[in-house]
Amino acid sequence: MKNVLITGASRGIGKACVYEFSKQGYRVFLNYNKSKNEAEKIKEETGAVIINADISKKDEVKKMADYIHENYGKIDIIINNAGISQIKIFTDITEEDWDNIFNVNIKGMYLVTKEFVNDMISKKSGKIINISSMWGITGGSCEVHYSASKAAVIGFTKALAKELGPSNICVNCVAPGVIDTEMNKNLNEYYLKELCEETPLGRLGKPDEVAKTILFLASNDSDFITGQILNVDGGMVI
Repeated sequence: MKNVLITGASRGIGKACVYEFSKQGYRVFLNYNKSKNEAEKIKEETGAVIINADISKKDEVKKMADYIHENYGKIDIIINNAGISQIKIFTDITEEDWDNIFNVNIKGMYLVTKEFVNDMISKKSGKIINISSMWGITGGSCEVHYSASKAAVIGFTKALAKELGPSNICVNCVAPGVIDTEMNKNLNEYYLKELCEETPLGRLGKPDEVAKTILFLASNDSDFITGQILNVDGGMVI
């Protein structure tokens, strides 16, 4: 049984990943920060191991890693899904806003990967899947800090894929488009309709559609794919 760690997995794409990986027989470690009730419910339905940790804090990530290593062994697959977003015009973005976005979206990914990558290096196998965004490719107006952080996820992915390739570790990135998740619930109906009209397939994506793509990248079927950015966006970025 392979061990997969999914960060930010109590809702949205991360939650969908928990269900998909559980159905395929993986042992799933569901990391969450604040959504305890949601995590408990998912645990009841999937059997996932839930672990509370703020991934932007080094000591909490280390505590999570120690718990997994002492009780379950090594991690085979890392899904760096945890992320936060914010819509603000650039001149209103505060230093605190900027730091919050980067601490979760980039520093958190770095801390989690660093704690578990030796599990993979030691056995010369593993999969790391990082979740970016279409805005990390094209840039999103009024989301400069978010777009910049998601562009950094792409750079992180490509560089790490080159470095870990000799250890037979695949590092890839998924860049979702507009997905029907709680993160997008705060967008007004007019803006969502406009985004759907800009999407060639004419609709919002579903969390399980992204999760199934991530499942493919974690499987043996993707063993010769690394350093790639896979858009799951209904054709928004072509």
